[in-house]
Amino acid sequence: MEKRERLESYLEENGLDSVWFARPNSFAWLTGGSNVVDRESDSGVAAIGYDGGFRLLATNVELERIVDEELPDLEDEEISTERFPWQESSLGGALADHVDGRAATDIDTPGTETVDPTRLRQPLTERDRERYRELGRETAAAVEAVCRELQSGDTEHEVASALRVALSAREIEAPVVLVGGAERAQQYRHYTPKRTELGDYALVSVTAQRNGLHASCTRTVAFDPPAWLEERHEAAATVEATALVATQEAATGEKQGTAGDVFEAIQDAYEVVGHAGEWERHHQGGAAGFDGREWVATPDRETSVEIPMAYAWNPTVQGAKSEDTVLVTAEGFEVLTASDRWPTTTVEAVGEDRPLELERPGVLELEE
Repeated sequence: MEKRERLESYLEENGLDSVWFARPNSFAWLTGGSNVVDRESDSGVAAIGYDGGFRLLATNVELERIVDEELPDLEDEEISTERFPWQESSLGGALADHVDGRAATDIDTPGTETVDPTRLRQPLTERDRERYRELGRETAAAVEAVCRELQSGDTEHEVASALRVALSAREIEAPVVLVGGAERAQQYRHYTPKRTELGDYALVSVTAQRNGLHASCTRTVAFDPPAWLEERHEAAATVEATALVATQEAATGEKQGTAGDVFEAIQDAYEVVGHAGEWERHHQGGAAGFDGREWVATPDRETSVEIPMAYAWNPTVQGAKSEDTVLVTAEGFEVLTASDRWPTTTVEAVGEDRPLELERPGVLELEE
């Protein structure tokens, strides 16, 4: 088990006896299941630990259900189970009572160190990649199905509701659903849905989640598109393509590249397409996986770029946005959130050493 090997290395490198995960995304990374009951809580209702073997800690209320239903990736592993009375302690307090020796946890736990699981979750394992492909296909299909039924008189709120239903029908959760009509998509980069009609066009953005994995995509639908929309959309798509190529370069070059290196390429691309400074108005994305973004690129970020890994770059040019979740490998790019019937536009990455063309989603024009 590849994840066991990573945990063994982590314990050895940090001089730890055990490491524990109680936050939902890290619990899902290790188990393939969910420890969530209350979605407003930072931690779930159970913690999974590793000390050379796997240990599960949960309340007496939850332990049996978690063992029966929420440990698919550990079904071939020996797991010791430990319970505590629901009324006597929080999960963090129970961890403090149950861990042995020097331990690290991903929630506030007295007497333990803190583990940042982001590094452990990269790169994606083969099993994670297979799950990601299914999530990406179904997310894109749900978004496209809703988008093809849109009318200019629909409200942003109605569209967001339809997206949540379409995703939920596929057992996909939607932590982020943004719908911006023609007016608000030009005003705001995060167009949280309101009771405002779409008007001439709309941007639809989602981040979907299943089995802990997150897939993000944005689609543009137009009824009577403004004259500038196609140019701005293509500019954003060009920046996204440049970011993807720069990501692969950073991971496969003679010298290990960083998030900051990719960000520099993004800045250059904005300037070449005639929209210098647009990068200042919205974050540009980064690595995706067991979080909407495992990390977000910034100018000086020294985080190493890993492959095989999913990346969701999301450049914006006022009123336009381009975004998909893409598996980047040494061999190329696999768009996980591809839409088979969506119109595409072909763009070329910016830079003399990046003569690569990529197909990106175009603007879907619908008749009223």
